[in-house]
Amino acid sequence: MSAPAVAEAHTGPRRGWREKDNYWGMFFVAPQALGMLLFTLLPFLAAFLLAFTEWNGFGMPKLIGFENFANQLTSPLLGRAIINTLVIAAITVPIGLFLAIVASVVLNKIKGRPFYLVLFFAPVVTSSVAIALIWQQLLRADGVISGFLTNTLGIEPIDWLGHPWLALMAVCLVTIWSSLGLNIVIFMAGLQSISPSVMEAAAIDGAGPVSRFFKVVLPLLSPIVFYQSVVAFISSLQTFDLVFVLVKNAGPDNGTRTIVYHIYDLGFAKSQFGLSSAASIVLLVLTLVITALQFGAQKKFVHYEG
Repeated sequence: MSAPAVAEAHTGPRRGWREKDNYWGMFFVAPQALGMLLFTLLPFLAAFLLAFTEWNGFGMPKLIGFENFANQLTSPLLGRAIINTLVIAAITVPIGLFLAIVASVVLNKIKGRPFYLVLFFAPVVTSSVAIALIWQQLLRADGVISGFLTNTLGIEPIDWLGHPWLALMAVCLVTIWSSLGLNIVIFMAGLQSISPSVMEAAAIDGAGPVSRFFKVVLPLLSPIVFYQSVVAFISSLQTFDLVFVLVKNAGPDNGTRTIVYHIYDLGFAKSQFGLSSAASIVLLVLTLVITALQFGAQKKFVHYEG
């Protein structure tokens, strides 16, 4: 038998196996791809097209061009929603990440670490609606916190959820508390990857605990910090359930109105799906801009090994 024939005889079955592997691979990927097509790509395309129409959910959409965008870009409500959303992101992301880093460093040095990790991680796997309802009972004017302050310090009951600024701070507080556990687990994994010899070398060189934290631990964790900051900012820009449940539909005087709640209010409360879709495109652009700025700034504070 000639050499080409032998080679063909050996490669034939392998080629058949590879084709079967490709078919099986496409078979297992198909559900995920189909779900992404039906629940992500098609809704995004529909929202993009509806942004240029006037539609109340019935009949055929009416094409109106850029009127929806002009309406939303001059809307005081959207402006208030953008400011509130950016305030939530600016407060919750740096404070939440800093607290998570400090807590992970402390937990990394104590015994019974799994027990504390479970306590911190419990809010992450708890329904956000349940979390909002529990904190609502704590923060209301006749709630636990106001009652404690009144009984111990004689302070008049404070309606934490009745004042626009206090309600916004309450949303920030609950957001930080509920996301702390996930950040701690991720930073703990990053700390476990730091070689003990690096910390020992820093200690031998005379670096104290604070110096080692800022000059060794933080630089080595900077890629994880960057990743978590991007994810946290995107999550903060999508805040909805807390303002919907905790402060009852965006709170007093739209004090906690966020962009996603604004989109919901226009689309599902007022049946103005064109305006709602235009607002969602504004949110998309804002998210892309902030993410791009974060990626542009990472060169100044993110240190990659190698």
